[in-house]
Amino acid sequence: MRGVKVGVTLKMYDYRTLAPKPLADIARQAARAEELGYDSVWVMDHLLIQRGERRVMAHDPLICLAHVAAATRSITVGSLVLCGPFRGTAQLAREASALADSSGGRFVLGLGVGSHPGEYERAAVDFHRRGALMDEGLARLRGAWSDDSALASDYRQEPGAPPIPVWFGGSSPAARRRAAVRGDGWVPLFVTPDEYEAGLTALRRDAAGAGRDPDDVEPGVVVFAHVGEGGDTGGRGAAWLSDLYRVPAKAFQRHLVAGSASECAAALWRYAEAGARHVIVMVAGTGAVGQFQALRSAFDAEAERRPGGVLAGAALA
Repeated sequence: MRGVKVGVTLKMYDYRTLAPKPLADIARQAARAEELGYDSVWVMDHLLIQRGERRVMAHDPLICLAHVAAATRSITVGSLVLCGPFRGTAQLAREASALADSSGGRFVLGLGVGSHPGEYERAAVDFHRRGALMDEGLARLRGAWSDDSALASDYRQEPGAPPIPVWFGGSSPAARRRAAVRGDGWVPLFVTPDEYEAGLTALRRDAAGAGRDPDDVEPGVVVFAHVGEGGDTGGRGAAWLSDLYRVPAKAFQRHLVAGSASECAAALWRYAEAGARHVIVMVAGTGAVGQFQALRSAFDAEAERRPGGVLAGAALA
């Protein structure tokens, strides 16, 4: 189990006021994660999240990543995930190429279809066609970046842009197959290590069936983690997620890694043992940057403890 990469998601809005975090704050989070030796930082994409009579708002993820790219030097920056059907292909192709250029090739375009009908309604996009729209858009996106005139696209960049990695989020069979057949990476959420291992086996089978080398699809995973001491750390993390997603806390008990930093690191390594080469942590709680530091230090210690276990990124700064 060599070369396991570790990433973190950045906090995009204030959990007390529900207002977007300033772009400078998001960039500072990314710079700190880079200092700590993380391999990647990621931002979410929600047009809005309804919280009763209030709405959670966040800045556009690609604009956030432009600031993040300017504030960092070597860390991978990516969207986790961008809702592809919301965006026109030509504009997305142009924006992604600009981010790839400004970051020096560090940008990963993570795409997904989302699961909130209200967002689609406000974006004036048919929620029930989201899968088909994603597939149609991806074909045009690949064509826009390519010099190959055989790839259909109503918009083409000339000269063709360097390839941009496209990862797909989602744990459904459809999302997994999309990643296997068309993607450069797969990053599911809400999966246990055992479920992830089974899904990865299916993804590799689907990739081979499509005539692809399964190793061409980067196996990643997103895992919730709550670092803390004392009793019921898992309960506190689940309560925080329950408030975030407005679903019962018990829904997160199977998917939340919680406990001391060392306990969380050991639990997260189970995903690497299941086949993940890129483990991305979403901190389930406030004080994310402090948890970034505690987790990274614990990851280093866990890697040293395990035979053959090494992290791809730099050691804790």
